Amino acid sequence: MKYNIRGENVEVTNSIKEYVERKIGKLERYFDTPPASDVNVNISVYNDEQQIEVTIPMTNLLLRAEEQHIDLYAAIDLVVDKLERQIRKHKTKVNRKFRQQGAPKHVFAELENEALKAREQEEFDDDELEIVRTKRFDLKPMDSEEAVLQMDMLGHAFFVFENSITGNTNVVYRRRDGRYGLIEPS
Repeated sequence: MKYNIRGENVEVTNSIKEYVERKIGKLERYFDTPPASDVNVNISVYNDEQQIEVTIPMTNLLLRAEEQHIDLYAAIDLVVDKLERQIRKHKTKVNRKFRQQGAPKHVFAELENEALKAREQEEFDDDELEIVRTKRFDLKPMDSEEAVLQMDMLGHAFFVFENSITGNTNVVYRRRDGRYGLIEPS
């Protein structure tokens, strides 16, 4: 694997590079042959919080995870744990599918060949898209500043309201950088 490590608002030192390469390199144990893909790592610092985003594009499979933490090394460990879970979940899914078709148990060696083609065909499982709760409420006409105040008062990350000026349904939300965004229909 080739590593492309970038830093935003932070200098990527040799020790950080070595730590990232060593931790992500441990993912190779899940493959019979190490994947010949690039590993894109983006490390950034916002509001005294370290964020790491890792993307590993492979043949018909994209492994991606991001994590935020006060300590950069802890964030790296957490993002590697997420990537491991994704690989294990995919391995289980592939093995289950091939077991049902009567194939041998150790199918993961052929992951980048046949199994990924099957994954493309079934992008979403019906059981993964289960709605577990429905809420209904009346939209109160207000301006966007009042909606932001309501959202903060409720402790939510977003708030749906009727714009008192346009009469359209809008959404205000809290961005990761701590500022606010507004979604309006066109």
